[in-house]
Amino acid sequence: MSDRVRVETKDGVADLRMTRAEKRNAIDLDMFVALVETGLELARDNSLRAIVLSGEGRDFCAGLDIPSLMSNIGKERKGPNLTDKSSESPANFAQRAAWVWQEAPVPVIAAVHGVAFGGGLQIALGADIRFVTPDARLSIREVHWGLIPDMSGTQTLRHLLGLDIAKELTFTAREVSGKEAVKLGLATHLSDDPHADAMKLAREIAGRSPSAVRAAKLLWNQAVPGSHREGLQREAEIQRSLIGGPNQLEAVRANMEKRAPVFENPEGL
Repeated sequence: MSDRVRVETKDGVADLRMTRAEKRNAIDLDMFVALVETGLELARDNSLRAIVLSGEGRDFCAGLDIPSLMSNIGKERKGPNLTDKSSESPANFAQRAAWVWQEAPVPVIAAVHGVAFGGGLQIALGADIRFVTPDARLSIREVHWGLIPDMSGTQTLRHLLGLDIAKELTFTAREVSGKEAVKLGLATHLSDDPHADAMKLAREIAGRSPSAVRAAKLLWNQAVPGSHREGLQREAEIQRSLIGGPNQLEAVRANMEKRAPVFENPEGL
């Protein structure tokens, strides 16, 4: 495992932390690689039920490590380039550090404290649900550096914010508090201890049918950009794949018998 992230998995919940606390978890090339490779590795784990994503130290993630990334321009380096793409994803490598959490088959919950600037905010936006402290500071920061958000932020933000608000925050790079972030839709819940609350929610999700939860995430992600006709058809198709399956039957039996369910690991959708 990379020294940029650490993962502990228990009872189907992966607790993933960015571990570059001395640099406020700023994203250098090694952090890009660690996030993408870890996300892909977790996605292959059929026993996984949910992922909690957080940062160690005083911040979630301060964004790009600009000095480190600029110093590597024009130099040879082993490993992928940030603009590389693979046939399995529409995202390039830089975008995938955030988008991989949308591609993960299980729910991803971000626990945000301190700052989440630029690329750090885009990583949090790649999660399905976000807990933030009231005094957290969030910013679509890229224009401050003469850039635009290009780690999938436009694709996640357009479904969370009104277009006028998204544009204003992008044009100004202004900081918003955790409290304002929830009001605007950048975050889901306020929490004095976002990691603890994220883990609690992850454990609750882990108690549900993993087949149904994975199907629900897939359905919602496909419903957002699709037409009504496509969405209704996809609903029916996914529901047919669940009805009568072992986990659906176990959910019914457990509820009828008033006991905790014992689910099988899904083979994927």
